[in-house]
Amino acid sequence: MSDNWIVANLENAFSIWNDKMTEIWDLITMSPQQFKGGAIWNIITNINGGLQAIGYGLLILFFAMSIFKSTASFRDFQRPEYAIKHFIRFVAAKVAITYALDLMTVIYTICGGVVEHIAGSLGGISGAAVTLPSAIETAVENAGFWASIPLWLVTILGSLFIMVMSFIMILTVYGRFFKLFMYTALAPVPLSSFGGEGTSQMGKAFLKSNIGVCLEGAVIVLACIIFSAFASASTPSIDTSITTVTMIWKYIGEVIFNMLVLVGLVKGADRIVKEMLGV
Repeated sequence: MSDNWIVANLENAFSIWNDKMTEIWDLITMSPQQFKGGAIWNIITNINGGLQAIGYGLLILFFAMSIFKSTASFRDFQRPEYAIKHFIRFVAAKVAITYALDLMTVIYTICGGVVEHIAGSLGGISGAAVTLPSAIETAVENAGFWASIPLWLVTILGSLFIMVMSFIMILTVYGRFFKLFMYTALAPVPLSSFGGEGTSQMGKAFLKSNIGVCLEGAVIVLACIIFSAFASASTPSIDTSITTVTMIWKYIGEVIFNMLVLVGLVKGADRIVKEMLGV
């Protein structure tokens, strides 16, 4: 890292951005079982197992509500197909509650395969890395003391903005992981709604929402691909004929604009998936 404070400040901001981009890539291609060594997954597994008893109780309640809502008498149950339909619904819901953890894992594995396939087409996150051009570094180091004063203000504001965007992105990706854990832990409760015909919409909405959270990873990977292509096609130009302050202000402005494209896509991943699935 350069001895010049202004250059070092910019390089530090770019380093934070690149580190967070690498961390995002690692998180997106990681399964919930691998997150933080699996410690959180073990806790989620225990919670899921503990909620199965509540799920069974709700299953009986929803099943009874469905039967009494369907008919005020038991004449319909004299028809075998009517009784079999309710019996199959009850058994299917019980199996879903019993194997709720496996069901959530299968959904994530399928969606994870989509994410890995898309990520494999990119090959890495190197295209999204940001580096400080040597022309900028040379111009800053050659600037005098009075000329460097406005450079401090420009680089401080620019670096602060870049770091804030970096943390917004990583928090969004971490939030996706936490949502996956919450869905998995609470799965037996909404899945019990399949026991009743009138309450099954709750279970369907839960599954669609869970699939949406899983597919957010695919949207984020696509956002990284779009950002890499966008950044490569719109590399900030360096005009050495203007003053150093103007040159750096123009360069940082273009870099921040490119970064805002990615931050906006990552933040909007959940909205895009909801629109796709109609959740």
